[in-house]
Amino acid sequence: MVGDTSVISSSTRGIQQKKLFGCVGFLLNGNVLVGVWKGSLIVRLGPEIYDDVLVAPHVREFDITGKPMMGWVVVEPEGIEDQGQLAGWIDLAMSFVKTLPKK
Repeated sequence: MVGDTSVISSSTRGIQQKKLFGCVGFLLNGNVLVGVWKGSLIVRLGPEIYDDVLVAPHVREFDITGKPMMGWVVVEPEGIEDQGQLAGWIDLAMSFVKTLPKK
């Protein structure tokens, strides 16, 4: 399911696909929204809900350098097995990224 990019509507203004962190990433108004990394979903959630989300099943810190990126999580494939789960994570990311200034 993680490869199904149809959940991110191409009709949504400001959505752009770009290579990031060695993976496919999606940006909203120039800010990273989500990405696909090693079969998992990278989600940018921001600091307010970060700690709460980390306790969810199949979720861990996004850490590819030895230092976790605060406000970013990795959702393992088991946490995005259906389109509803995937859409939910994308909605959470959009809620945060929409608060950021456009780049």
